[in-house]
Amino acid sequence: MLPNSIMTALNSIRLHIFSNPGRICVFLVFLWAQFTIISLARTPTPCFPDRSSPLSVRYVKIPSPNATTSTAPAAPEPPPPRYTDDCPSGRVYAYDLPPSFNRDLVPTACTDLDPWNWQCGIAPNHGYGRAASELRRTLPGDFHKSWYHTNEFTLELLFHHRIHKHKCRTLDPDLATAFYIPFYAGLAVGKHLWGNDTSARDRHCELMLTWIKSQKYWKVMNGSDHFISIGRITWDFRRLTDPGKSWGSSFLNMPSMQRVIRFIIEKHPSDEMDVSVPYPTGFHPKTSDELAGWQSFVRDHKRAALFTFIGTDRNRGEDDLRRLLMDQCRRESSSCRAVDCGVSDCARNSSVTLLPLLESEFCLQPKGDSFTSKAVFECLVAGSVPVYFTKAAYEEQYEWFLPGEQESYSIFIEQEEVRSGKVTVKEVLKRYSKEEIQRKREKVIEIIPRIIYSKPNAGVKSFRDAFDIAVDGAMERIKDEKEWVDFL
Repeated sequence: MLPNSIMTALNSIRLHIFSNPGRICVFLVFLWAQFTIISLARTPTPCFPDRSSPLSVRYVKIPSPNATTSTAPAAPEPPPPRYTDDCPSGRVYAYDLPPSFNRDLVPTACTDLDPWNWQCGIAPNHGYGRAASELRRTLPGDFHKSWYHTNEFTLELLFHHRIHKHKCRTLDPDLATAFYIPFYAGLAVGKHLWGNDTSARDRHCELMLTWIKSQKYWKVMNGSDHFISIGRITWDFRRLTDPGKSWGSSFLNMPSMQRVIRFIIEKHPSDEMDVSVPYPTGFHPKTSDELAGWQSFVRDHKRAALFTFIGTDRNRGEDDLRRLLMDQCRRESSSCRAVDCGVSDCARNSSVTLLPLLESEFCLQPKGDSFTSKAVFECLVAGSVPVYFTKAAYEEQYEWFLPGEQESYSIFIEQEEVRSGKVTVKEVLKRYSKEEIQRKREKVIEIIPRIIYSKPNAGVKSFRDAFDIAVDGAMERIKDEKEWVDFL
C-alpha cells in the first residue's frame, strides 16, 4: 500500500483533471506524444541496415602484395649485380668524352691506306678498314671475308668500338669496377710529331686530363681504376726535359697518368703501367668457325720457300741490318721470298705480303724504327715462324699474349754475327728439321686467337681475342687493387 501522502497527491491530480473534460483531452494528447517519441527512439533509422535481419554478404577480391594497378607506378627493377659469372671482375664504364678528344681527331681526307700518310685508312669501318676484296682471287673459299685493310695505328678506334659492345659494360658509373678513357692520344699527338711545336703535341693531352680529373669517379682512386688504349709506341709519349730530346709528347710523363693502365703497341720495359698489346693486323674473323678454318688452312698450306723478308730498302748504310737481310734474301731467291715495300704496293694490296708469308717456313723480323712492328704479327697470323735479331723485340713485351718461352715459337739469331759475316740466315735456318719447324708452327697456330682483334658485330664468337685478354686483365688487376684497399 502506498503511503498516505502519495495517495493524497494522486487523488488531487485525478480530481483536477477529471473535473474538466478539456483537460482530459490535453492529458491524452500529452501521453500520445510521449509514446511516439519513445517509439521513434527505439526503432532503427532507415539510413542504417537493420542489424537484426540476416546479412547480405558481398565478397571483394583483395589484390596480392606484388600486383600492380593502373594508378600505382611499377616498382623499379633492382640494378644488376656488380659481379656475375659472366663478369667475375666487375663492370666497365666508358666515358662519353667531348668529341674533340676522339671523333674530331679521326682524319677523313683519305679513305684507303697511303704509305706516305700514316693516318690514311684509320677512319673506315670503326678502324678495321675496308674489306681486302683483292684476296678473293688468291685465297680459297670465303677466307677473304675475314681480311681488311687495317692501319697499324688504329688501336684506339678498335678498342673504343669494342668496349661499347663489351658484355660487362655498364651505363651506370656507380656500378663500375673499371673506367675506360676513349681518348685518341695517338691521333692527337701523331699529327704534330714531325713539327717543332712541342706544346701542340701536349695540348690535347693536357686538356683531356683537365676534363677527366674534374669527374667524381676519377677522384675516388686518382685514376688507378682507369685504363686507356694508345695507338702508337710508348716512345712517342715520353719527351724528356733535355732540349736535345725533343721527340714526342710528354703525355706519359704527366703526373696524372702515372696510375692509369695504358694498352700500347710497344711498351716501356720498366713501366708496369704500360701493357703492350698486339699491333692490329688485317685478319678479323667474325666467328670461331672462321678462325678454326684459317688455322687449318695455314697448318696445311704448302710452303715452298725457306724464309721471307718483307721490308723497305732505305739505304741507311752498308752495315744496316735490314739492308743486309734484303741483299741476302735476293741472292738466295730459290730459298727466300724478298718483298720490297718501297717499290711494291704493300699497303693497298694484301696479296703482296700475305702470299709470301704463307709460302715460307720462316719470316725475318729485324728491328725497324722501334724494337717491335706490325710485321711480327702478320707473320704469326700467316703461320710462319718469326726470326728475331734482338731480344728487345720480345723480352718484356706482349707477356699477356705470347708464350714466355720464346724458343717455343720463334728463332733468335744474334744480329752482330750477321753483320760481321760469321753466319748467314740461310745457314742457321737449314739446321732445323721438319719436325722442329712443325712444332714451332703448331705453337704459332695456337696463339693466333690471342693476337688478333675479331669483328664480333657480325656474328657470335666463342674465343677470347687480344681485346678480351687485355680488358679482362686490366679489370682483374683493378678489382684486386680495390679489394686490397678495402682490406686495409
